[in-house]
Amino acid sequence: MKKFNVLIVGGGSTWTPGLLKAICSRQDTFPINRLVMYDINYERQKIIGEFAKVLFKEEYPDIHFSYTTDKEEAFTEDIDFVFVQMRTGGYEMREKDEKIPLKLGVIGQETCGPGGFAYGMRSIRDMIQLVKDVRSKTKDAWILNYTNPAAIVAIALQQMFPDDKRILNICDQPENLLRSYGRLLNMNERDFDPVYFGLNHFGWFTHLYDPQGNDKLPELREMILKNGFRPADYEQRDKSWLETYAMVQQMVRDFPDYLPNTYLQYYLYPDKVLKKLNPDFTRANEVQAGREKRVFEDCVRVAETGTAKDSNVVANDAHGEFILIVAESIAYNKGDNFIVILKNDGIISNLPDDAMVEVAASITSNGPRPYAVGEIPTFYKGLIEGQYAYEKLTVEAYMEGSYAKALQALTLNRTVVSAAKAREVLDALIEANKEYWPELR
Repeated sequence: MKKFNVLIVGGGSTWTPGLLKAICSRQDTFPINRLVMYDINYERQKIIGEFAKVLFKEEYPDIHFSYTTDKEEAFTEDIDFVFVQMRTGGYEMREKDEKIPLKLGVIGQETCGPGGFAYGMRSIRDMIQLVKDVRSKTKDAWILNYTNPAAIVAIALQQMFPDDKRILNICDQPENLLRSYGRLLNMNERDFDPVYFGLNHFGWFTHLYDPQGNDKLPELREMILKNGFRPADYEQRDKSWLETYAMVQQMVRDFPDYLPNTYLQYYLYPDKVLKKLNPDFTRANEVQAGREKRVFEDCVRVAETGTAKDSNVVANDAHGEFILIVAESIAYNKGDNFIVILKNDGIISNLPDDAMVEVAASITSNGPRPYAVGEIPTFYKGLIEGQYAYEKLTVEAYMEGSYAKALQALTLNRTVVSAAKAREVLDALIEANKEYWPELR
């Protein structure tokens, strides 16, 4: 069985230990020869990298592991897979993404609304450069991208590299939801055959078939309406995530046709959600005081003690496992079904062909083969068309350096709506992002 050479871009992420643990767990199904972690932040990556050395010594001694901030060392001709999870600007800029809009009276969230707009404008530059760096060395490596906001990034990469068929944008939130459904029904998430449509962080499950062909969605809907909804790993989740999942009950009550992605709360109930958000302590602060602190402290302890056997840094990590099982399906032409982000081209017949939609697809060594969705109802079509217009205008604003299109994008976003408020927020975000964004004229 071939062993693969893998590059992780964004090695200093707090999600990386879960990915490293998943690599150990799946060494028999996705064997790796060489693993390199790359990050521009040496100090953050060093903490994870030293943890990895101990973990691999105990659980995967055959792997050749290193971490670096040197592009020449990281990007090589023999890479098979690149796993990308960058955060341009780090948590310092995430905090501004969340707090600036909130202090101006609109939703402040990492990937949704003005915060997602700001993050997307920063991510585009580095993701384009990342693809160029990889392709300067190899045309064959698969680039599996987690970098957010995945919807905006996907549009930008499709425009810049329309003929590159080895870039696949993915998101672990549908996978997290499948795991949560599985816990409620006492089923393995991989046993579901899901039907899903939408945009990234803006979609719905329409059916969830079990191995016998029974649609479990009606049963799940009744369970959620009666008992509420929690993530599969709720014991390890921060408070804001529990509140996010709890909102699914109201969304299902108001719109019972389908089961929604949790992020839709920001677009369907912006006033209600806004009242619950604290402009002085956002999710960025919660992560830094919670998951990030726990992960880094445990990684340091493992490096100091020389053993990862009692490490509790990883629990039910969909993020780490999902990207690996997608890679396995590509590597071995397995054709397994996953929810991924693809150019529409008729998949959803009454949406624009150039939209980057999130749908179920069979993943093969020749790329994704999506399952047709057909026409979607007017309500969902209207929501998606407005959101896609916002995403497309965001990319155009970046590519053209257009203030007018940036203003149009934010005015269209359902978390903003007011053109006057959009201008106020945009001007504040421009000031905060001077070193990251192109000049908007």
